[in-house]
Amino acid sequence: MRFIDEYRDAGKARRLAAQIRELCEPGRQYTFMEVCGGHTHTIYKHGLEDYLPEAVTLVHGPGCPVCVIPMGRVDDAIAIARQPGVIMTSFGDMMRVPGGQGSFLDAKAAGADIRMVYSPLDALKIARTNPDRTVVFMAIGFETTAPSTAMTVLRAAAEGLANFFVFCNHVTIIPAIKAILDSPDQRLDGFIGPGHVSTVIGCRPYEFIASGYGKPLVCAGFEPLDVLQSVHMLLRQLAEGRAEVENQYTRVVPWEGNRKALEVISQVMEVRPYFEWRGLGFISQSALRMREAYAAHDAERLFEVPGVRVADPKACQCGEVLKGVLKPWECKVFGTACTPETPIGTCMVSSEGACAAYYNFGRFTRQRIKETSTT
Repeated sequence: MRFIDEYRDAGKARRLAAQIRELCEPGRQYTFMEVCGGHTHTIYKHGLEDYLPEAVTLVHGPGCPVCVIPMGRVDDAIAIARQPGVIMTSFGDMMRVPGGQGSFLDAKAAGADIRMVYSPLDALKIARTNPDRTVVFMAIGFETTAPSTAMTVLRAAAEGLANFFVFCNHVTIIPAIKAILDSPDQRLDGFIGPGHVSTVIGCRPYEFIASGYGKPLVCAGFEPLDVLQSVHMLLRQLAEGRAEVENQYTRVVPWEGNRKALEVISQVMEVRPYFEWRGLGFISQSALRMREAYAAHDAERLFEVPGVRVADPKACQCGEVLKGVLKPWECKVFGTACTPETPIGTCMVSSEGACAAYYNFGRFTRQRIKETSTT
């Protein structure tokens, strides 16, 4: 199990934990944001907070692609799915994301033809086998998944499949991080950078965080020792008075990114002037749309969608969780009205959602801590 077992060695984890404690300045508190939801799940699945001193706090960020989709875009997709002759396709996580008019599963139960797929190529296959139907792929994700959508559009165009369309909701990570840094209620000492996104965009785009904001960032892998080593690298930078971008995930992430993937994204898609993010509001130049050259496969040009902004439920505090202002268990409905079986917000739905991670892996530990502190 190369690249797995050696990154889950308990002895090495304990040694790293000791080095992390040594780097902590007495009396100082450190707050690091793990941008990616995959890191959040690693932290709580493997109990990494137990290895960290109390001086180090990890908070979640806006790196879950399903979690940042606003309710209005879900309603737009459902409106498309309800059109005659449409087959809407989507990744599994999107099926249960609540919109103002319910979820994909609700719309499917009411008669809409909505199908789960594992990749956009699955949607393309459905288009081939249903030439009399209009097949729409609900495209979501950061730069990680955008290349596969772009390549599928290119293939559809090459094959002349006039019944395949993309409802594009791809977002970009850099504007979201900048919005976090510009938030007046945020006090961060550094970032654990997203590993998956960085395999495409590389490390260089994060340099503004260090040069412009004086915050260190370490691109990190997703195994337990990856995360612990990234925390160690951040603390070492702070101890040495440095603020730089470093790459812990060198076995996967190239510094300059994947040039071919970036080229295909640029060929098929362009930056939107603005896009709404759940919890973060409208962020300029933070998402992608289809270029004019591929308008024949753009669902937003074929269908008239409501485009109505829908406010999140008042009880849901996903926005604060995505900004790192609240821990999921601090939300008023966490684990009571909002659970993975009955989610109110997206952070409890997605397999990368912070609330789902806390609920599945951290709930009982927190309860024990709470009971101990009150006795």
